[in-house]
Amino acid sequence: MGLNTLFKALGDDTRREILHLLARGDMAAGEIAAAFDLSWPTISHHLSVLKEAGLVQDEKKGQYVIYSLNTTVFQDIAGWLFDMLGIITERQPARKGGVKDGK
Repeated sequence: MGLNTLFKALGDDTRREILHLLARGDMAAGEIAAAFDLSWPTISHHLSVLKEAGLVQDEKKGQYVIYSLNTTVFQDIAGWLFDMLGIITERQPARKGGVKDGK
């Protein structure tokens, strides 16, 4: 998984909403599609982008395809963000007395 692919996947409102749905639990592709007023090919495209980024995984169960979050990727993202936050925090001088009122 490359960060560019990951951030491209996260850059779309519909894909982020699909991730929110899947955070509540695994869903069949049809259930995901039913939550949106979009065509099936459009939803299928969004699911493919999320899968390519490694954010979701799918499993065929009978005649259904069940999608779930790939929590490992979310842990990797969180780790990367915390690393960045640590670097940013280390380079900023410590503030004394809090934030000034613009004076």
